[in-house]
Amino acid sequence: MNDVFNSGDLAGRRALVTGASGGLGLVLASRLASRGADVILAARDSGRGEAALSRIRSDVPGAHVALRVVDLASLASVTAATDELRAEGRPINLLINNAGVMTPATRHVTADGFELQFGTNHLGHVALTARLLPLLSAGRARVTTVTSSAARQAKINWADLQSTRAYSPIRAYGQSKLANLLFALELDRRSRDAGWGIVSNAAHPGTTLTGLYAAGPNLGRTKPAPHAAVMTRLARWGVLVHGVEQGIRPVLHAATDPGARGGRLFGPDGLGQFTGAPTELAIYRSARDSAEAAELWNRSVEATGLEFATL
Repeated sequence: MNDVFNSGDLAGRRALVTGASGGLGLVLASRLASRGADVILAARDSGRGEAALSRIRSDVPGAHVALRVVDLASLASVTAATDELRAEGRPINLLINNAGVMTPATRHVTADGFELQFGTNHLGHVALTARLLPLLSAGRARVTTVTSSAARQAKINWADLQSTRAYSPIRAYGQSKLANLLFALELDRRSRDAGWGIVSNAAHPGTTLTGLYAAGPNLGRTKPAPHAAVMTRLARWGVLVHGVEQGIRPVLHAATDPGARGGRLFGPDGLGQFTGAPTELAIYRSARDSAEAAELWNRSVEATGLEFATL
């Protein structure tokens, strides 16, 4: 696939990247800034966010970057940040819903009482996108929601969306990532039906070595989880794991290439979709039921108390 980043055609476009203080989000934001985009770094921690700003400004002289503190595990935080952006009134052309939490050993909840992974990975991004819809519509935006290959084997537990009865770190993570994919597909369908002018896609980075493998799995543990050490070793051997520069490529393609049509899924083309060059993937069987996507949309809107309206 052609990489739109071979040409500097993002000058003057405004982009927002969640989880931009490290990992995939930081490098995504840096790459967008390097091509002239005006980039908003959405980060939960102001200190890490400021450090990310400094790094991008050092790596990309003249970069147009700004920080917004947004905790996707708090609907109040999402509302406060989006109120500021809506007051500015400037259209947003690119939104990358990237931030996430992965497999805490024990069940944690968000500020609003949602299971942490479902609440942060899915509902937080639903709320952010809903609140920004007027700006996204005005900007004829491309919205890219980062999912995972874990969505392939996942199921939505309609009877227990918040994993209150039996918490499994892996099942809850897979559900949240399937929810990301279903949301991206349904957003594109609803945009086309309602004329919002938004192109929505999903992308996953393959197995990419980031701090995600240490941060989430260590929540609720008294001893360090082995995930990060194992991933680091595999990356060193070049087996089934690649670096952030490779991991961002499917996301960048989905977000910026005009040839990446809406309602699609992008990821690595290698064995098992662990690593490789960016390509369009077949929608996972788990995400092909449009009625299920619509049901999740309705339940998510009800849970967050928000509506998708362009005015």
